[in-house]
Amino acid sequence: MQFTDFTKLDLSRLPSPCFVVDEVAVERNLRILNHLQTASGAKVLAALKAFSMWSLAPLTAKYLNGTCASGLHEARLGFEEYGGEVHVFAAAFSQQDIDELLTFAHHIVFNSCGQWLRFREQCLAAQKQRPDLHFGLRINPEHSEGAVPIYDPCAPGSRLGIPLSQLDETALEGISGLHFHTLCEQGFEPLQRTVAAMEAKFGHLLPQMQWVNFGGGHHITADGYNIDGLIEMIQDFKQQHQVEVYLEPGEAVAIGTGILSCEVLDITWNHLDQAILDTSATCHMPDTLEMPYRPDITDSGLPDEKSHTYRLGGLTCLAGDVIGDYSFDKPLEIGQRLVFEDMSHYTMVKTTTFNGTKLPSLAIWNSETDELRVVKSFGYSDFKERLS
Repeated sequence: MQFTDFTKLDLSRLPSPCFVVDEVAVERNLRILNHLQTASGAKVLAALKAFSMWSLAPLTAKYLNGTCASGLHEARLGFEEYGGEVHVFAAAFSQQDIDELLTFAHHIVFNSCGQWLRFREQCLAAQKQRPDLHFGLRINPEHSEGAVPIYDPCAPGSRLGIPLSQLDETALEGISGLHFHTLCEQGFEPLQRTVAAMEAKFGHLLPQMQWVNFGGGHHITADGYNIDGLIEMIQDFKQQHQVEVYLEPGEAVAIGTGILSCEVLDITWNHLDQAILDTSATCHMPDTLEMPYRPDITDSGLPDEKSHTYRLGGLTCLAGDVIGDYSFDKPLEIGQRLVFEDMSHYTMVKTTTFNGTKLPSLAIWNSETDELRVVKSFGYSDFKERLS
């Protein structure tokens, strides 16, 4: 794949801080996903938990079958803005969640047999009024492929998915599908191993099912992904088990499509040179602390790789609000713009206003025409109205 060259964008045209998404790059990813579903016969859904910039919903709807959600509000956004099928899973639903979801969702996936049995009578009654409504269970194949425990749904003691030992097979009346999810930013081979593990444990249930959801975490639009292998596996799975197959990529929709532009507010020193930015690790890119990982910055290097090394930190009171140590060819200057790369997915969906920190503006850029529009800006009212 080709990442967008954001050096062609005049950063002075942007407010700061600002997330910028290249709509050309998003469409490139969507075309790849559309090819996958056309060639394999699977249905591909956009996972809103990773990227829910709904200004691009009409573009997404041109290529994908719908959306998947991790709760009521994401599901409602999918229904109102994206169209197509609306799938929703949550670790647990409240009565109020179910009451509303039954009016518009297409697939509701439960995380335990207890939750399904609690709501089954109500769900089946709603299904009589809406025949396009389906219900599933999330299963846990107990097959770990993730390297980072916080992102491994199959880690021992995980609360996500039903292990075979806890599946009440007498409770399957009304269940038409199974859902599993084990991956995080991974290629085809981990999925291939997961599917084999799922079939070994839960294959005896597949003749009762109409659909199977392979979940998300698929790096389908990343360079080197074995798309042909995925297409062949889906075709074989569908033919063998006579079920519909769904995939729920999130990052694959937005990988390589966006940046976070920010500004240097101050230069200080404490054992090493430090630059304070108008962005924040904890507020604007929390995965840098949670995973953790080191985001790339345009024209930067590792510490001491280039002539001038700085520790880049956010503007909050959290002592650990540190993005990392980076080196640059020239000294940084107050007012200078920096660009954090590949910042569309799992960034703007996780932002907070801790300390009253201003949320980054949201902009859409067309890398072919240079058209730029700021679609959302935030201020004091966005902080104030979160509380009362």
